[in-house]
Amino acid sequence: MEHRIVVLGAGYTGAAAAGRIAKRLHREDVTITLVNAEPDFIERVRLHQIAVGQELKPRPFDEMFAGTGVELKLAKVTAVDVDRKTVAVAATDGSGREELAYDTLVYALGSGWNDGGVPGTAEHAHEISSRPGALRLRDRLASLEAGRPVVVVGGGLTGLEGATEIAEARPDLDVSLAARGALGDWLSEKGRAHLRKVVDKLGITVHEHAAVDAVEADRVTTADGRTIPADVTVWTTGFAVRPIAGATTLELTDGGQIVVDSTMRSVSHPDVYAVGDAAMALGAGDKPLRMSCASGVPMAWQAADAIAARLAGTKVPHIDIHYSQQCISLGRGDALIQFVTAEDQAVEKALTGRMAARYKEMICKGAAWGTANPTLGMPTRRRRVAAQAAPSLAPAEAAA
Repeated sequence: MEHRIVVLGAGYTGAAAAGRIAKRLHREDVTITLVNAEPDFIERVRLHQIAVGQELKPRPFDEMFAGTGVELKLAKVTAVDVDRKTVAVAATDGSGREELAYDTLVYALGSGWNDGGVPGTAEHAHEISSRPGALRLRDRLASLEAGRPVVVVGGGLTGLEGATEIAEARPDLDVSLAARGALGDWLSEKGRAHLRKVVDKLGITVHEHAAVDAVEADRVTTADGRTIPADVTVWTTGFAVRPIAGATTLELTDGGQIVVDSTMRSVSHPDVYAVGDAAMALGAGDKPLRMSCASGVPMAWQAADAIAARLAGTKVPHIDIHYSQQCISLGRGDALIQFVTAEDQAVEKALTGRMAARYKEMICKGAAWGTANPTLGMPTRRRRVAAQAAPSLAPAEAAA
């Protein structure tokens, strides 16, 4: 009987996990179903480019997974029952609902924007954590006349990339950035200096130590009483996980992430694996991995390798997941590559300018290529699934 593997979500992590599992297990022994609501791969790290009107190369899933043994199901996940081992989905073409049974589940539904419960955010702010959000922002920016104010709230990587992209693409707009702390306060001295140079060159007004506590149609206000005019507010203060897992009996963090072990397997349900933003896993120094492509892709590799090994009855490998850099685009012609420790703390070394922009572009293209070619790369022998193998009966990680 074929072992049924269902992967939920086809972002960087879900697509990578599905392709890697297909590469490692014999096709006669498993069925791999990849569930996603959109028909093509979204380069989430480039959504700020879409927001300013740039066109990206289409990457249809039916082409990406042709001949790999991965079956794509275009549907929205509506519920997961980890006790019955089923997933409820609704077809995106309106053809109906169905229930998928699984033997092993890979949960990779990722995250969306986090409004933080700030009054007015849901009604008046834009987000760039999804393609629909980026497209709505694109249309709104295109409608703005010269001189109109745009405020990006959030001084992290997403906020910096969004603000600089908008300011470069629309130099006629009055772009400002509201950061809770100092501009780039987690970066090295060299990194902060370059960032300040770029925002000054692009004419971005920076409001530091500005915790926004209300959003209105034409302004934002901060906790210390400042008012910042805004025809458009772009909210980039972080991400929140999808609510699906919260309705299950999986062990979760207070923030709704699925708690996993070092192989990305749920600590409460051994037939469930979680990767990417949806999972709480520990990296170097036993520190939680941050929500990012840099964390998610190696998490997907680890989960796929662990699933294949357990099903084949072989030793479970371990992938060392750590950080080496943070890549921040600052428009199309500039960037900042901040090198970091394995625990994601900035060191003084940084790459800046056009060389950094080319480096960042190489990283983005490499991530997209790896996802779009899921079974290429270093050849591997597909393993047969052992007759007695079952994730729920697999030995504990410490005994592997």
